[in-house]
Amino acid sequence: MTRHPTLRSDRLLLRPWREEDRRPFAALNADPLVMEHFPATLDRPASDALAERIAAHFDGHGWGLWALEVPGVTPFAGYVGLAVPRFDAPFTPAVEIGWRLAREHWGQGYASEGARRVLDFAFDEAGLAEVVSFTVPANRRSWRVMERIGMVRDPDGDFDHPLLPVGHALRRHWLWRIAR
Repeated sequence: MTRHPTLRSDRLLLRPWREEDRRPFAALNADPLVMEHFPATLDRPASDALAERIAAHFDGHGWGLWALEVPGVTPFAGYVGLAVPRFDAPFTPAVEIGWRLAREHWGQGYASEGARRVLDFAFDEAGLAEVVSFTVPANRRSWRVMERIGMVRDPDGDFDHPLLPVGHALRRHWLWRIAR
């Protein structure tokens, strides 16, 4: 097993996942408001399967979606990190930055702070030349984080998500980019 790096910012600890993270992870994945811009909420087996994919991604790449801890506030608020998209699109291959936080931790700046630290890692430590992010147009919270961390929307890169069927309400995605 690869040793996964731990990242720190002023208020946050982005760390390897622990077994005890799975329960709060399942709770946030089952929250309809947290998952409103995804095709469905996740039950516990699906959430655990996602946690396994996150662990495998770390083992394969040495980086991934870090567990987000806010010392003195919560041992697990969600995740922030990097992932290689598992589908083909005009902008792939690529590395995506993303986040998912439990609702009680929204509005505190944790996603933006964590994402800035992850971008520093991506460019300074992982040596990436570019990072992308994408979401549905209605996901204002996420695309505002993208803008806060310096990403620029690429309207020419907007795409229909290939893992969602034609006609699905969440199929259209907007693309953002940031270069080193």
